[in-house]
Amino acid sequence: MNGTLVELEHDLALLDRAARCAVRAHGHVEPNPMVGCVASDRSGEVIAMAHHERLGGPHAEVLALQRGGDSLREGTLHVTLEPCAHQGRTGPCTSAIIDAGISRVVIGHLDPNPDASGGVEVLQAAGIEVEVLDHQPSRLLIAPHVVRLREQRPWVQVKWAQTIDGRIATRSGQSRWISSDRSRGMVHRQRGRVDAVLTGIGTVMHDDPRLTARHGRPRRVPRRVLVDPMLECPPDAALLQTMDQATLTIACLEGAPEARVETLRRSGVDVRSFKEHDGRLDLRSMLESLYCQQAISTVLVEAGPGLVSSLFDACCVDEALVFVAPRLLGDEQALPPVHGRMPDTIDAGIDMSLHRVHRRGDDVLLRYGVSSGKS
Repeated sequence: MNGTLVELEHDLALLDRAARCAVRAHGHVEPNPMVGCVASDRSGEVIAMAHHERLGGPHAEVLALQRGGDSLREGTLHVTLEPCAHQGRTGPCTSAIIDAGISRVVIGHLDPNPDASGGVEVLQAAGIEVEVLDHQPSRLLIAPHVVRLREQRPWVQVKWAQTIDGRIATRSGQSRWISSDRSRGMVHRQRGRVDAVLTGIGTVMHDDPRLTARHGRPRRVPRRVLVDPMLECPPDAALLQTMDQATLTIACLEGAPEARVETLRRSGVDVRSFKEHDGRLDLRSMLESLYCQQAISTVLVEAGPGLVSSLFDACCVDEALVFVAPRLLGDEQALPPVHGRMPDTIDAGIDMSLHRVHRRGDDVLLRYGVSSGKS
């Protein structure tokens, strides 16, 4: 029994290393999932590590096998996602594993994509020992891919900075700056790793943001998406004045003024109209449109409580990035991150699970997962 526990702990530790390696590709591989692999020789010594580095490039397993070479014969692979068994942009990883003479493969999560799954059976049929473990980091890595497959919409992260007493702005709407320079720099880096940054007309009126990635070297240039039901965005708004820096989509209601629609389109804005749902713009339809028509796979939301609350109500929030600053306002009329809900019990609130805690100077970043069925 002790030997089995030691082996399990060893397998999980190597899967942890593979998962840490995988996240290096954030912003480079989406809409593919991030995948990491650790390759060991027959004695258990780690010989190579690799991650899926870019969309269309070799998968993590293939890169690890190439780096390890013949020393990996009869060795073991620890990989965060079930090796693919199909011909896509690259050849099947199962064939590369079999050809390399690997004797054992430990997998952190099965592939939810029916077109790519089946690797376990192929490997077992070739005489390779395969184990699939319940590995939370691997599950977190594949979560965005699962959402895209099942819901046909992007993975949605909401971000806000708040005081210790849970306020994102004063009662007048002033919010600059709650978080520190380091925290804001991290937000800019995150913008440069997603396909789109989403905000609402209220944020534009109060803060006039550009929503561009201006720190470091962006891996992607995100599309700015503005929810503006009646096209009230001022002509001198920073979003419109920086069209040369990033594209802009404005989502409006079908009844928005047609003259304004044409003016914005002539200036290069991608204006898209949507139906109402429960008296508001149908956010789920908007997200599905972004995914299916514009290939937007990841969205970062930087908005006020109105849009954030509507996204929670639409069950379209997957992750919350909450920056908590060492400051108290003590004003019950200061703005909270979410409003408009009236639960009768604590259990009726929005259920979230804490995934990671980071410290940025005196700020703390809390990363929460949100179950789309409970938001």
